[in-house]
Amino acid sequence: MALTFNAAWDEEGLGTVLTVLRRLKSPATFFLTGQFAERHPAAARSIATAGHGIGNHSQSHPPFGELTSSERAQEIALADQAVRRATGIQPLPFFRFPYGDTTPAQIAEVNALGYADIEWTTDTNGYKGSAAGMTVQKTVKRALDALRPGEIVQMHVGNLDGQGPVLDAQALPQIIDAIRSRGYRITDLRTLLTSVSAPPPAP
Repeated sequence: MALTFNAAWDEEGLGTVLTVLRRLKSPATFFLTGQFAERHPAAARSIATAGHGIGNHSQSHPPFGELTSSERAQEIALADQAVRRATGIQPLPFFRFPYGDTTPAQIAEVNALGYADIEWTTDTNGYKGSAAGMTVQKTVKRALDALRPGEIVQMHVGNLDGQGPVLDAQALPQIIDAIRSRGYRITDLRTLLTSVSAPPPAP
């Protein structure tokens, strides 16, 4: 299974997330918006320096269904440029639609631009925060309730409203420990996709 984080707001919680991932020797993939990379270049570089995968999450995080095809392409291109400038590396050819707002036709557009659409099998909903009734334990439970081979967990760094604790950062150690205690291996998203999609060996 794989852990992923979206970064579209502020950088709150990122330091904790990177520290936990390093301490527990766990890989993760971060989907950055171009605006996040522009506003927080040091944070974006710290993700790259830690060796985690970085994907494209659009420039400004709009609902893609409300854009034209050319506007969607521009969102992807601008984010790619911003992430490259901030991190100094070439981001993965992975794209995650804002809000999961997508259609088969839009996925085809993304593919034509050289990207794979990477969504998730469960969202912890930690980003909703305590104001919406979320807690660390509820966040952990959502990750574990959907646990199965090939699971992709979506989490977030930062605060949607700029207030309150970042529950995903607080829940991360428990999530990792619980996943491993159940016999699962947390792997790099690129490795997970390869192993899940690879054909079985010839007899």
